Amino acid sequence: MDMHSGDDDHTHGGHNSMKMHMSLYWSKDAIVLFSGWPKHSVGHYILALLFVFFLAMIAELISNKPYIKHGTNPIIGGLAQATFFVFRITFLYLLMLAVMSFNLGIFIAAVAGHTFGFFLSKCYAIALANREHRSSSVSEKV
Repeated sequence: MDMHSGDDDHTHGGHNSMKMHMSLYWSKDAIVLFSGWPKHSVGHYILALLFVFFLAMIAELISNKPYIKHGTNPIIGGLAQATFFVFRITFLYLLMLAVMSFNLGIFIAAVAGHTFGFFLSKCYAIALANREHRSSSVSEKV
């Protein structure tokens, strides 16, 4: 039986294995969500960054939706809320797994996506509040 300690041997059972990082690092050679993705190329890495950015942005936008109107059937309203919750929690868990790749670019894309999504949702809320304020001030003048 051949006893080989081989610290530089990265094969096990005939399959190539990659070293898993346990601290933040900066490299296009990351594994994000799926084995073999983003395929060690700059283009695929940029695509992974954009995917994580938009996933975080959508998760943040969904967290501030939906607005249920008064008089909505409770079962319909509950189903709508539950549907948004399923998508939101799925996106958040996918983001958590992506950030657990410890790749600094992925981390920055997730934080930037959450920040931009928060910004958009608050801009929308402020615009909605201003519109309601204007419509209530017009009705008071009449």
